[in-house]
Amino acid sequence: MRKSNAEIVREYGPFPGADSVGGVTYDGENVWFAAGDRLVAFDPASGEMRRTLDVAAHAGTAYDGKHIFQIAEDRIQKIDPKTGQVLATIPAPGGGGDSGLAWAEGTLWVGHHRERKIHQVDPETGAVLRTIESNRFVTGVTWVDGELWHGTWESDESDLRRVDPRTGEVLETIEMPNGVNVSGLESDGGDRFFCGGGKAGKVRAVRRPR
Repeated sequence: MRKSNAEIVREYGPFPGADSVGGVTYDGENVWFAAGDRLVAFDPASGEMRRTLDVAAHAGTAYDGKHIFQIAEDRIQKIDPKTGQVLATIPAPGGGGDSGLAWAEGTLWVGHHRERKIHQVDPETGAVLRTIESNRFVTGVTWVDGELWHGTWESDESDLRRVDPRTGEVLETIEMPNGVNVSGLESDGGDRFFCGGGKAGKVRAVRRPR
């Protein structure tokens, strides 16, 4: 297993009125994060807040190229990012214990926080298609270049892990500095991960090892 220490290349926030950061996603232009009672978008080049949507946003956030999917308590909402309208909802597989959220090839991948699991879910029905297990609390989830990564946060320690999507075997870890925690995780499709910072109210960009 490959191990490295996280290289934090930039910190964003804290942001006005956003006391904590949950799920994180990227639409190719803006980074979005869940801030409890709203979604917040900011420009990763300037760090400036761009937009807010008044929707419940408690945990993981994902983008499918057109819609935002957002965990709100025990459900996953499908949201029009232009209007903030909730177009559909499905049950979340963890029944309120859900954490990270990612979109990949037509399905959702949902972290089940304290159960240390990741579920692959049908975005239309909420049916669980597959489950893989972790050995640490799961927070954010993301896919990049065919790789499944997830964040962990347990005993005030966090890392980013690349895992085998079939078996859950840990293939690579990136250790975060002491006291720097990961609540949400998203790739920009290139050499950066955007990591939610929980109650620190920040989003951190971490270099993705090559």
